[in-house]
Amino acid sequence: ALPPLPPITPSHPQIPWDRTICYEMHPRGYTMQLPGVPSAQRGTVAALGSAAAIEHLVSLGVTTVELLPVMAAMDEPHLVRAGLTNYWGYNTIGWCVPDPRLAPGGIAELREAVAALHAAGIEVLLDVVFNHSAEGDANGLTLSLRGLDNRGYYRLAHGKYVNDSGCGNTLALDRPATVRLVMDSLRYFVEAAGVDGFRFDLATDLGRRAQGFDPAAPLLAAIEQDPVLRERKLIAEPWDIGPGGYQLGHFPARWGEWNDRYRDTVRRYWRGDGGLLGELATRIAGSADVFASRHRPPSRSVNFITAHDGFTLHDLVSYTQKHNHANAESNRDGTDANYSWNHGVEGPSSDPTVIAARQRDVRGLLALLLLSRGTPMLTMGDELGRTQQGNNNAYAQDNALTWVDWGSADRNLIAFTARVVALRQRLAVFHAERWLTGRAGAGAPHPDVAWRRLDGTPMAQSDWSDPAGRSLVAVLTAEPTGTTRGGRVALIVHGGGGAATAQLPAPDAGYGWTLALDTADPSRTERLLPAPDGTRWPLSVQSRSVLVVTEDPAETAPAH
Repeated sequence: ALPPLPPITPSHPQIPWDRTICYEMHPRGYTMQLPGVPSAQRGTVAALGSAAAIEHLVSLGVTTVELLPVMAAMDEPHLVRAGLTNYWGYNTIGWCVPDPRLAPGGIAELREAVAALHAAGIEVLLDVVFNHSAEGDANGLTLSLRGLDNRGYYRLAHGKYVNDSGCGNTLALDRPATVRLVMDSLRYFVEAAGVDGFRFDLATDLGRRAQGFDPAAPLLAAIEQDPVLRERKLIAEPWDIGPGGYQLGHFPARWGEWNDRYRDTVRRYWRGDGGLLGELATRIAGSADVFASRHRPPSRSVNFITAHDGFTLHDLVSYTQKHNHANAESNRDGTDANYSWNHGVEGPSSDPTVIAARQRDVRGLLALLLLSRGTPMLTMGDELGRTQQGNNNAYAQDNALTWVDWGSADRNLIAFTARVVALRQRLAVFHAERWLTGRAGAGAPHPDVAWRRLDGTPMAQSDWSDPAGRSLVAVLTAEPTGTTRGGRVALIVHGGGGAATAQLPAPDAGYGWTLALDTADPSRTERLLPAPDGTRWPLSVQSRSVLVVTEDPAETAPAH
């Protein structure tokens, strides 16, 4: 039986999807070295409710935190033999109780931390693991479900465990007892702790039947109709390693989904891969090719460039190879498809030119993520330069390698990230829920988007796949609201290695162009002046940069 439920939290922040700024974090890694956290709380869920933990999130503009697993988990036998622990916690054994290593105070500790975050206007999502259990394969321990009803809880084929999860076993989530286990767990954490939703690890397993993935499978259908769960934020990691396991775009219409196509496209483009402008424009615009069907809005694309699994953002621009030797698997673990680059030096560098180039790339990538349509997800520490020294699979590293080093935090990068978050929230063109059409809406003087080359001419069909194409301008128009005119915003993405000039269209009468952001030089501010003929408004663009230019009334140009 589950412990008695305390009273339900009276209110939740209920951040709209289109205003959501998600921050994926590990409670231990975030708080272990955070100044201002009481020493007895460091590394625990309780620390998330401290003023110091919340202050940083609020200063960034984060609306929603996604906590790596906090349900009771255990270490895999091979980690125990190697003297390591499962730091990430994706090896659940108790689905209705917080892990005592993270929340020694149990459900009450989680509830208090959630309440403190709610008081600051921040939602809390839990990363949950229902695709497999910690009992492992046939050689694993018998701890729970295997002893209760092995054939009932696990998928078997010819007497052997089906391993669609890649973790030794796969739960049979289309069977009544297993569906009930999951539903009881989800409802309990909503009702007892007040959480606002869930991110489902390897979520394709949630919809598997004997014949394959089904978006109307019993568990997904049960979640959709449940009065406790159906209004919560639900996010799928839309793949597993089984047959037909890649299901991006195929989850219920209300769900968000991790969009790895966004991640890979942005990484490859910024690395310098050619022929990607068409793909990049699609991802910036919200990935309509994936999510527009079934009337799903752009916000259901959860955009990310990094996550807990893989390089940090700092390491993405500093390493071309993984360096996972500390994991005791001879560097065989972790993906080799990193799409990373190092500016000529593998790992740490004292060369000011290399350091500056890496910092510029980090700013450009952060800006692109935060100014793309969809729901952006930041990864813990990317906003302050956190490194894992090239380890792209740090699941077994519960130490300073994975804990945020607040003492070496890049304060300028933190301020820059907060500035771009605020810019996104202020300018509706970056978070609107309508798909771009290239046509003018009712009462609008301009199309919702005009795709341009740097010279100001429209993109030709051949430009989208040009191997040498490195630049893209999107002139976006906001929808009119009441008597307020929908203003234009130009997003300039220049991945080229040299400086260039962007030619903006002439602003409407009584308006002018104002530079709101330049990732190459965050301190730069500029009111654009027209060329002599008055039809062209040139703007200098530095290499490998993202710029935002806003069309503002001539007499009331905003300060940025």
